[in-house]
Amino acid sequence: MKYLSIISKNLDAVNTEVRGKTDITLDTKTIIQRYPQIFDWLELLDTNIQIILILMAVVATINMITALLIMILERTQMIGILKALGSDNRRLQKIFLINGMLLIGLGLIIGNGFGFGLMLLQKNFHIMKLDEASYYVSEVPVYFEWAHILLINVGAFIVCAIALFLPGILVSHIRPVKAIRFE
Repeated sequence: MKYLSIISKNLDAVNTEVRGKTDITLDTKTIIQRYPQIFDWLELLDTNIQIILILMAVVATINMITALLIMILERTQMIGILKALGSDNRRLQKIFLINGMLLIGLGLIIGNGFGFGLMLLQKNFHIMKLDEASYYVSEVPVYFEWAHILLINVGAFIVCAIALFLPGILVSHIRPVKAIRFE
């Protein structure tokens, strides 16, 4: 947890400064030294967030590959006809790659719209409540970190776009004669 190490260094510096300011030997402890289990728990939460983001990226990638494979299989006859008319594999792969990227973009727009809508509802109307005795807050806090949101969106788009090259290889293995007969 990068924030914890920064905070810990600052706390240690302040702790040393407080000890050095007086002639009396003080027994000072930082909050991290006093309650290490809380900070261990926060570090565990950061690990969970990273695992969840990785799993989401894997699921999104598999979904995009599956969607593109289904599009290719549905259009096998069209691919055969285009190959018979002289279209090369690279051009056909480009068509499916662009179509897949449009699907990724549309999915990101819809997903971000839904996510931002929920976040704005929570921020303004506090629709998700928490037990204040357990969580020390009465509702789920919402914080917009635009750089992180942009980074996640760009990262998801790039990973899914790279993964789209795999099904595109399938296009080069389709034979025109078999594809035109295929029904």
